[in-house]
Amino acid sequence: MSLLTAWTNSGLKARVLMLVLATLVAIAVPASGIFLWMVNSTVVKLGTLFAEKQILFDRYRGLEALMREVSLAETVARAPVIVEWAQDETDPEKARRGLAELEHYRLSFTDRSYFAVVDKSGNYYFNDKDNSYERNRLRYTVSPNAAQDIWYFKTRALGKGCHLNVNRDDVLSVTKVWINCIIQKEGKVLGLIGTGVDLTRFIKEVVEFPQTGVQSMFVDLQGAVQAHRDPRVVDFHSLTKDAAAKKTIFRLLDEEGDRKALSDMMQRVARGEALVLSRFMQMDGHEVLVGVGFLDRLGWFNVTVMDVDAIIDRKLFAPIAGLMVAILIVAAGLMTFLFKRKVLDRLAWVEQGVGRVRAGDFSAVAKEEGNDEIARLSRAFNEMAQAVGDNTGRLEAMVAERTQKLEQLAQHDPLTSVLNRRGFEEVFAREQNRARRDGKACGLVIVDLDRFKLVNDGYGHHAGDEVLIACVRRMLSTLRSYDACARWGGDEFILLISDSTAESLAMIAAKIATLLREAPVALSDGRAVPMTASLGAAMARPEDSLTDAAARADAALYQVKRNGRDGVAIDEPQSGTALRRVV
Repeated sequence: MSLLTAWTNSGLKARVLMLVLATLVAIAVPASGIFLWMVNSTVVKLGTLFAEKQILFDRYRGLEALMREVSLAETVARAPVIVEWAQDETDPEKARRGLAELEHYRLSFTDRSYFAVVDKSGNYYFNDKDNSYERNRLRYTVSPNAAQDIWYFKTRALGKGCHLNVNRDDVLSVTKVWINCIIQKEGKVLGLIGTGVDLTRFIKEVVEFPQTGVQSMFVDLQGAVQAHRDPRVVDFHSLTKDAAAKKTIFRLLDEEGDRKALSDMMQRVARGEALVLSRFMQMDGHEVLVGVGFLDRLGWFNVTVMDVDAIIDRKLFAPIAGLMVAILIVAAGLMTFLFKRKVLDRLAWVEQGVGRVRAGDFSAVAKEEGNDEIARLSRAFNEMAQAVGDNTGRLEAMVAERTQKLEQLAQHDPLTSVLNRRGFEEVFAREQNRARRDGKACGLVIVDLDRFKLVNDGYGHHAGDEVLIACVRRMLSTLRSYDACARWGGDEFILLISDSTAESLAMIAAKIATLLREAPVALSDGRAVPMTASLGAAMARPEDSLTDAAARADAALYQVKRNGRDGVAIDEPQSGTALRRVV
């Protein structure tokens, strides 16, 4: 009997049933394909979002671990006394001041050690955390012919800035990164200073952070692996190696196309075209999602390799198979309308929810109150979206918090908490703009604590730090909320007095000198340190830069020093000379 005869002889119920089944089959096939596409695209999208947030999370964890040491090393390399010493190493006074500055910063480094090389002579200075070389800090002279000194000449050739080099001690199971900062003036390399940072704990906390399906690593500008959970993959001593001998991340990839794509991604994030880039690549015969970010201050890339299947369990979507079978069995006795209402309309809710997830709305994928397969699938989507949304919120909050800390560190002195030079420059520029608009002048006061080195020598550097903090508090007590105070040098401070005249500036400077002189600074151990200060002041002209105004205040300060210290002098713009005012 032919199919046509069977169709003709069958009853209406059978015909409707066959028509419904045929319609359901015709709908189910494309619907299944669409749903599988939705599942795959959602998994890829959620995995990509997670990769980008993970990169940002690792990025700021990496910055927090190393940025303080790099910032301190950069500060030392730019310090005027260090530059003067590197220019004229044979001058005893400049050498004394330069080494004293290095000793001061040594205590601020986490490793409590420093090294310095003067380029003109090649002399290598070093002191460790135990101050073992206090009387013999000149250790040896570097030579371009010595294999152990190649690191210095290769670093010198890199030019300005700070450069990092990773070293692994397999005996002690300790990984160190060496921070090498160039000392230069007007484009001329004068030498190098730096310190070491133990990365063992950092690697355990960041690279070995236990996350299923996630592997983090850090690589340098050439792709050489600097931090990885497997020490065999790390390219130690990258600075002194030839490019062909380096262990790079590119060797971990299976395909040449992926290597070129990763290199392009690294170049783009380094140029600032994107904060984070990610792409699927083949690694060890398996498809993984590779995300790349750039730590610009360190010259490293942070790379996150993610197994999306391990992070997002595709078994969550398994109920769909049973759902389709149940729909076919139940819908056999229903009309197309019920099929549409009970299946397709609800799947449309899920698809709309996926669209909201793509747009960044993780509040809900679909609204389902029941307990069937679609409802459970929707709740599974909701749970996944909520988890990603919660993680996104936490990561964004952590990024904001670490950004605020980095900005605070970049503009404030870590010891006294007042502004540093960079922060003061911004405040002075804003005040000059306001002064030009309002026609009100501002003044500068440079405060130099008299014979402060004797405090460090006689009472110890810790006592010297206490004295600096106490003197800052006394100075701040005389300032108004819209005035500013900054640490200008080791024991030198600069004050910005808004809306002032030469007379009011002199009165404020005199008051500060009196406050610093009238009572000794009480130390935490019960001793007292008498202090005086020399103060130079100058009114800032509207056209003055900070350098111009500070130079006139500094000239007034040196007049006080020539006249015996413990006094105040102010530069009078009308006469062009600094008149000493004794407090």
